[in-house]
Amino acid sequence: MNPHDRVALITGAARRVGRAIALRLAREGCHIAAHYHTSRKPAEALQAEIRALGRECELFSANLADPRETDALAPHVITRFGRLDILINNASTFEPMRLDEFSRETWNRDLAINLTAPMALSHAAASELKKRSGRIINLCDAAITRPLPDYLAYAVSKGGLETLTRALARALAPEVNVVGVAPGVAEFPESYDQQTRDRLVSRIPLKRAGSPEDIAALIAFLLREGDYITGAIIPADGGRHIT
Repeated sequence: MNPHDRVALITGAARRVGRAIALRLAREGCHIAAHYHTSRKPAEALQAEIRALGRECELFSANLADPRETDALAPHVITRFGRLDILINNASTFEPMRLDEFSRETWNRDLAINLTAPMALSHAAASELKKRSGRIINLCDAAITRPLPDYLAYAVSKGGLETLTRALARALAPEVNVVGVAPGVAEFPESYDQQTRDRLVSRIPLKRAGSPEDIAALIAFLLREGDYITGAIIPADGGRHIT
C-alpha cells in the first residue's frame, strides 16, 4: 500500500503510542482521523502538528465503552473525509484487577474498550475498507503469552484481540489485510517507579525498553510493505517473547 493521501483512523491518538503512530503516518503522507476520549488538549496539539506537516487531521471524540458512540465513529470519519483506508485499533484501558478483586464494572469496561470496540469499528468500516483494499492493524500485547494475574480483565481482553485479529483476517480476505502488532515495553505507565522499570528491562534480551516511535515505525512498514501479510501477530518487544 502506498500511504500517500490515504485516510487513517487511529483510536487513542492523542497520547503515547497513538500519538507517535499518528505523526509517523502523517509523515508517510496519510491524512489522520484522530480519535480521543477525554484528552482534548493533547488531541488539539496533535492536530496542529499534523497540519503543520501539510496533512489533514480531524478530531473525533468518542467513549469506546459506549456502544452508540463507538458505532458512530467510523461513519463520521467516512462522512468527513469521503473515504477510509486504514483502521488502527490502538485505544485501550489497563486497569488492575486480581481474582480476589473481581469487579464486573472493570471486567466489562476492559472488554468493551479493548475487544468489543475493535470488533464494532471493524464491522462499521468493513465495506469501505474492502473498496479501498484497506488495512486493519490491532494493537495487541506481547505480555499475553504470560497473562498478568494482577490485570486479569486486561489480559483476557488482549488475548481475545489476538483471536479477533486472526478471525477478521479470514473474514475480510482477500480485500483487507488484518495484522496485530504486539508491543512489549514501549512506554512505561506513569505509575511505575524506577525499580520496577529496571526489573522489566532486565528481562528483555535487547536490554532496553522500546519507544512509541518503534511501534509507529513497524506499523508504517506494515502499511508500505506488508501486502502479503495478514492474520499475523507481530511482536515488538525486544525479544521478550522468546525468553
